[in-house]
Amino acid sequence: MMAVVDPLPELASVYWRPRATDHRLVRSGRLWTLSAVAHTMPLIIAAVALGLVNPVTVPVGLALVAHAWAIPELYAARGANVVRRRPPSSGEAERVALGLLCDLVGHSSRELHGRTGLVLERGGLGTWLVGEAGALLVRPGGHRVNCYCVKVADASMPRGDRIAHLLLALRADEAGFATVANLAFSGAPWRLRRRLRQPTREALDIAVKAARKR
Repeated sequence: MMAVVDPLPELASVYWRPRATDHRLVRSGRLWTLSAVAHTMPLIIAAVALGLVNPVTVPVGLALVAHAWAIPELYAARGANVVRRRPPSSGEAERVALGLLCDLVGHSSRELHGRTGLVLERGGLGTWLVGEAGALLVRPGGHRVNCYCVKVADASMPRGDRIAHLLLALRADEAGFATVANLAFSGAPWRLRRRLRQPTREALDIAVKAARKR
């Protein structure tokens, strides 16, 4: 377990959750996959059985297969929503917030944020992409991505301030951040990538490449 100097105060609001660790993230990922299999395999088995019993029922079987495919796609779409960009607020406050955010990150991260709205941050649990209302965690090796929904308390803050707030919380207590945030999806990057808009796909590709080097 990683040492923590100052745990996030928000942990008190989710006291029943065990603190995130690498082992627990591996376990939750496997459980997520098992849940997806449990939802889809009965449909696939039923489709095959119908086709073997009576070829006339093949159209019904195909409909069941389509449902089996749609279930993980819907979960992936929910995961993609956590990093969907919202319209920025106008005015000086947004420009100042963006300037402060740029002071927190390096040159490459500033460029990536300018193109995609996400900030790349390397952590102990993997490679993060932080947005204004959520974050993606690409696990070491790049074979799995977790999508977390997490928001700042003040929704009226400029977009840059919201990202900076989440980024600072992540840096202060990465395990606490992963504990407080709500897991919206866990699965293969390719499945999530299909549901992302083009600029965000670029950010995911970069994060996956970084995670594969670890």
